[in-house]
Amino acid sequence: MSLAAAEAAAVAAVPTTLLIDGWREAEGGATFAVDDPSTGETIAHVADGSVADAELALATAADAQNRWGRTPPRERADILRRCYELMLERSDELALVMTLEMGKPLAESHAEVAYAADYLRWFSEEAVRINGRWSVAPDGASRIWTMRKPVGPALLVTPWNFPLAMGTRKLGPALAAGCTAIVKPAKQTPLSMLALGALLLEAGLPADVVSIVTTRDSRSVVARLMGDARLRKLSFTGSTEVGRELVRQSAERMLRLSLELGGNGPFIVFDDADLDVAVEAAMRAKLRNNGEACTAANRIFVQEGVRAQFVDRLVEAFAGVRIGRGTEPGVGIGPLIDTAAVAKVEELVGAATSAGAVVRFRGEIPRGAGSYYPHTVVDAVPHDSRLVTEEIFGPVAPVVGFSDEDEVLSWANSSEYGLASYVFTRDLDRAVRVAERLETGMIGLNRGVLSNVAAPFGGWKSSGYGREGGSEGIEEYLETSYIALDAGRLG
Repeated sequence: MSLAAAEAAAVAAVPTTLLIDGWREAEGGATFAVDDPSTGETIAHVADGSVADAELALATAADAQNRWGRTPPRERADILRRCYELMLERSDELALVMTLEMGKPLAESHAEVAYAADYLRWFSEEAVRINGRWSVAPDGASRIWTMRKPVGPALLVTPWNFPLAMGTRKLGPALAAGCTAIVKPAKQTPLSMLALGALLLEAGLPADVVSIVTTRDSRSVVARLMGDARLRKLSFTGSTEVGRELVRQSAERMLRLSLELGGNGPFIVFDDADLDVAVEAAMRAKLRNNGEACTAANRIFVQEGVRAQFVDRLVEAFAGVRIGRGTEPGVGIGPLIDTAAVAKVEELVGAATSAGAVVRFRGEIPRGAGSYYPHTVVDAVPHDSRLVTEEIFGPVAPVVGFSDEDEVLSWANSSEYGLASYVFTRDLDRAVRVAERLETGMIGLNRGVLSNVAAPFGGWKSSGYGREGGSEGIEEYLETSYIALDAGRLG
């Protein structure tokens, strides 16, 4: 089968309607286009859900909540485990669909499928470990029986940059805890989530437990659902600007929120670092996912004693990476998600060079259509440049020189964001000291990749609150109740 035929077959196999107690058309049969960012061509049309469709999804979730919440944990776990297995079996098709709608290289899409599937396996194991507690009151006169209960119907709003992994990182714990869910995927990348919905049904999940509402009108759909008392939980991954608006909207009902928002990751290289390790890590932390990751190395701080050497090596490494369509062999960077993203990155780089920064390397992009931006190394960037203070979300590495530990920590912690950071040094005392002072939720010591299903992913400050993954992840979907019993009346 040719590549074009394989692409067409993979997309054709994905349902394009809403999932609300089974597959159904949107109200009035409305649809919207899904485009391939590497070509600008439309690859599919999916249902354009309305507020009325969202209301139906919430009614379905509310009706199914009691039954799903009482489903034995082992049964919930078995469904998640079976879906994990199905994702691995269909990895080629899922990865191809992801690359076509998002643009990342096919190898990275394969890695995301495996990573996304692993969240379902992890939370299938957590489902049978939801424990209560039996304790004696300090005066000995009563007993306290503490219970954990599912919070209830949850709205899960997922981003376009990791369309499968961010979905399973939310759905896994929600379903394991006994919550029904409504998933609202990003309009740019709905196909990956729809494909996951089909696999969940194949794995044995009742059709009314998870709804998937694809829509262009996210603001109206989310606002309507948040205003309904039947919705008990919102988990959102996206921009800090939208996150702040969701916090305001949630205040009226005190809706429980988990927010994974923007980042501005400092990547700190001290003069005693192993530069081979640091450069390799910088490549992964900067160029993975086309640079469109909230954990990306956004600000590369290098101590002046090794800055020139580090930049030379980074330029050499960048020169070995090819930009192109994600389905092409040997491509290391794909297109950005759209032309607006390209324009933003161009603006940030222009602001830095106008302030004296020097472009040391600029890659070549394919001719023709597609929202490509060349991978770029910019040296001597002022620490207060917009290229440093704003989230880039693109394959640009800004290098800032620093003199000492106190200076770089001051700059690193000056950001309103506090998601991920990276530290490179051979000095263990310094590594621990710096890590303890960094105001971020995740810190990589001498490594450029942080995410792991066993780790509590999340940030500080304007990067949001709540944790996804690890044993903490399922806590976001559980409530605590206790029963007080008089000890003398038990016999």
